[in-house]
Amino acid sequence: MAILLSLPRFSILAVVSISLVMAQAPQSESGPTSIAVKGDLSTPLTLKADDLAKMPRETVSVEEQDGSKVEYEGVPLREILLKAGAPLGNQLRGKALASYVLAKAHDGYQVLFAVGEIDASFGNEKILVADKRDGKALFGYQGPFRLVCPNDKAGARSVRMLETLEVVRLQK
Repeated sequence: MAILLSLPRFSILAVVSISLVMAQAPQSESGPTSIAVKGDLSTPLTLKADDLAKMPRETVSVEEQDGSKVEYEGVPLREILLKAGAPLGNQLRGKALASYVLAKAHDGYQVLFAVGEIDASFGNEKILVADKRDGKALFGYQGPFRLVCPNDKAGARSVRMLETLEVVRLQK
């Protein structure tokens, strides 16, 4: 306290302001420990890290804004949707083509994908539900699960702290 009293007035305000900001700083938050796969599906499911580890896995390389490359590893979104009974392959015809996947993050962020862009016989986009970055588990605000869309021009659909994948059929 004696140190504060000897500081000029503006310095005391700066110390108090910094203390308040540090006290209010959000704690490092990690996302959910499972992913709910729900919606218009024959087999809705909940996947944990152990479940993803047993599924087919792929690796993709993504260029960061600074030009460096980052490698993500995980399960293709297509594989998860197939396991949940989403209309893919021969089932993706007619009204089923008016379906989309709504990906929701723990913090409320949401993006969507047309089911046709994920299907191998249509758009064939490589989208991963990643649980590793450069060989290590995703950390803090990154995970534990993240959608990675390596072919997107901007990274806005690479959802961190992925919590829910919901399949919605517009025409039933």
